[in-house]
Amino acid sequence: MTQIFNDYEVGDKFYDEIFAAKNQPRPHYQLLVDRYNQLTQADLKAHRQTVDVFFLNQGITFTVYSAEEGIERIFPFDLIPRIVPAQEWDIIERGLTQRITALNLFLHDVYHDQKILNDKVVPAELVLGSKHFRREFMGVNPPLGVYIHITGSDIIRDDDGTYMVLEDNLRTPSGVSYMLQNRQAIKRAFPLLFDRYQIRPIETYPQELLKVLQQISTSNQADPNVVVLTPGIYNSAYFEHSFLARQMGVELTEGKDLIVKDNRVYTRTTKGLKRVDVVYRRVDDDFLDPLVFRSDSALGVAGLVNAYRAGNVALANAIGTGVADDKVIYSYVPKIIKYYLNEEPIIKNVPTFLPVEPIEEKYILENLDKLVVKAANESGGYGMLVGPHSTKAEQVDFAERIKADPRNYIAQPTISLSRHPSFINDTELVGCHIDLRPYVLYGQKITIVPGGLTRVALKRGSLVVNSSQGGGSKDTWVLFD
Repeated sequence: MTQIFNDYEVGDKFYDEIFAAKNQPRPHYQLLVDRYNQLTQADLKAHRQTVDVFFLNQGITFTVYSAEEGIERIFPFDLIPRIVPAQEWDIIERGLTQRITALNLFLHDVYHDQKILNDKVVPAELVLGSKHFRREFMGVNPPLGVYIHITGSDIIRDDDGTYMVLEDNLRTPSGVSYMLQNRQAIKRAFPLLFDRYQIRPIETYPQELLKVLQQISTSNQADPNVVVLTPGIYNSAYFEHSFLARQMGVELTEGKDLIVKDNRVYTRTTKGLKRVDVVYRRVDDDFLDPLVFRSDSALGVAGLVNAYRAGNVALANAIGTGVADDKVIYSYVPKIIKYYLNEEPIIKNVPTFLPVEPIEEKYILENLDKLVVKAANESGGYGMLVGPHSTKAEQVDFAERIKADPRNYIAQPTISLSRHPSFINDTELVGCHIDLRPYVLYGQKITIVPGGLTRVALKRGSLVVNSSQGGGSKDTWVLFD
């Protein structure tokens, strides 16, 4: 019998999720380690094939946009799940509830009285100068006063196991479909192991999402008409758009399927026009309405913004939420929590340096080989410099970018992301860096489905977990008490 964990190296530079020391599993992983140590290479291969066939049959894919790879690929999935004990999940749940509450209050304030700016807690020029601040929506009141109905904040652990928030995703956070399908895949591959753990369910997410979308409807209909608005089949997250629409039992639409008449939104059907009450939009602000934002957009719906202003349709998430997930504004979230809630953050931020501050810019430029530099409004691992893994030429390039546009960058220490044993090349077990993206729903109340998307950097030594940069994912098990 091959014991697959025997040769696994824990190391001493990173927090290892499974092992406290070599061959010493943490208590909540003991059953899993015992089971996996009973597997042969043939067993692992068979389980791998089970998962691959499931993913292929379900069409679980994503698209990599590059000169070399403009194609759909099966989403990489690791066979070893990540386990979160109940007491740790309690910290995450309370921390995210606190954070989302404060960020929603911040958005309402920014688009109304701007007290936090007048009190100079957050510099007004950083908010008003954000590319995602929408002056057109000053004074607009979204249903229930909620701006961020769906959030995916990225959480990491440092070298002593402390949870920290790496960034917030408040516009059109993606990945929840992979969370749901990962659970189905692992159940098929390891049904007996799954049954031996007391794992909290995540399968209710589509129903919880639909409930939130129905709650923000401004119509008097008992069963408001909800649609998902997708940019179309060439979008990298199209699988997710179609999956969620199917799971919720609502229509998947593109901009060409919708029309606005008399400030009301309708979808075209074979029986004529049908009124739309709520749009779960997976289209960014810039492309949402060619009459208000980019006039060359073919992805949105002409007149949608006026219908929204008039209160005749609800949008999730609200327009203008991007100002709160700007990475520069991220650095002020601890102050935002203190300002609105008079509380200290339950989950802290990663220390962040801002080039807009001359002293901090000098420090960043002198330490590019040690820091991680990110563009303020990029995602997917793009627009980023990982200092210790960069070349001198890349550092020079980023120095020029920072000096040319300091508002568009932040820098952070190279955090020693926790590692989790994972298979690379299907057979080699190594410690790979991970993060966690739980999904927060906000309607009449805040709901967090117990789990999330654990993303894993499946390139040896890489700190970048994004699928577009070679990352994959794991199923995430949150345990009952």
